[in-house]
Amino acid sequence: MRNLLIALGATLSTLPLLSSPALAWGHRAHAVIDRAAIDALPADSPQFLRAYADDIATLATMPDSWRSASEPFAKIAEDPNHGWFREQFAFLKPVPRSRYEFMLALYREHLRIKDSDPEAAQRTNVRWTGTLPYAAMESYGRLVVCMRQLRAAQAAASPEARVRERQCAYEVAVMGHYIGDGAQPLHDSVNSDGWRGDNPKGYTRERSIHGRFESDFVDAIALDKKDIAGRIARPARLTGDLFDAVLAFLDDAGDRMETVYQLERRDGFRNPSDKDVRELVYARTAAGAAMLRDMIYRAWLESASPPASVQPSPLDMASPAFNPETGSAPPQR
Repeated sequence: MRNLLIALGATLSTLPLLSSPALAWGHRAHAVIDRAAIDALPADSPQFLRAYADDIATLATMPDSWRSASEPFAKIAEDPNHGWFREQFAFLKPVPRSRYEFMLALYREHLRIKDSDPEAAQRTNVRWTGTLPYAAMESYGRLVVCMRQLRAAQAAASPEARVRERQCAYEVAVMGHYIGDGAQPLHDSVNSDGWRGDNPKGYTRERSIHGRFESDFVDAIALDKKDIAGRIARPARLTGDLFDAVLAFLDDAGDRMETVYQLERRDGFRNPSDKDVRELVYARTAAGAAMLRDMIYRAWLESASPPASVQPSPLDMASPAFNPETGSAPPQR
């Protein structure tokens, strides 16, 4: 299995970059985030992940490979999971606690403005808003389930435990990708691939800004986990509502979007010695590693308890929050 994962990762690393917006940090940054997060896990966290660090890092950009036009079903479903263009849904307060509630709200707004503002309506949909926090939370839920199954297998001294370990490592790689994307400021703005709309400060409109920042510059400085190890915050976010924490994490990254454009005006990210660009890369990858570490740790702690009894079920039509348009009630705090 280990050799299979490594071989798969090697194949993926040779794929050409796609032209889709918000493709992601390059492989180096994603792998560094994953490795740094695992290294920073507390002593009472799932230490077995350390043995799978190479596999997780190899698969760090696997979700991007699901976005090729050659696999249209996968692409249509996966593309929105890599962005969170906040300007596009500023009318939504609060952000719905359900992927499907979010989609419906966007569609209603699309219908409301399609005649008065057809250009805006054309981009009022999940493709042009993103669904990153939902992808992150869905991945987190799968990781909790996997870790709970792993604990059961370990308690029974079952050989199945090794299978569950590999499964959990896979889930960490997937969740890590979304959290890594969310840490990159350009993934949290409609200006992901060049400045859009009014441009009084003369920022670049070139789509290439995205790759020049997150891939070309990162590769030029040979980013390594040692560069950010001392910048990773202490474990946090172990209590409270995780969806709110994910939204706050994305907002924090998105608030630094204009900084990327300001720094790009110097020399287009062509100078690996630029201390300010280096600092931004270090800070954002460290923030991604800290968030990923906290979510892995929280999932492990949560998996120690049996599944919570939720009454009524989100699919129960008798639930006060049940929405017949989605066939479910949004998750509660």
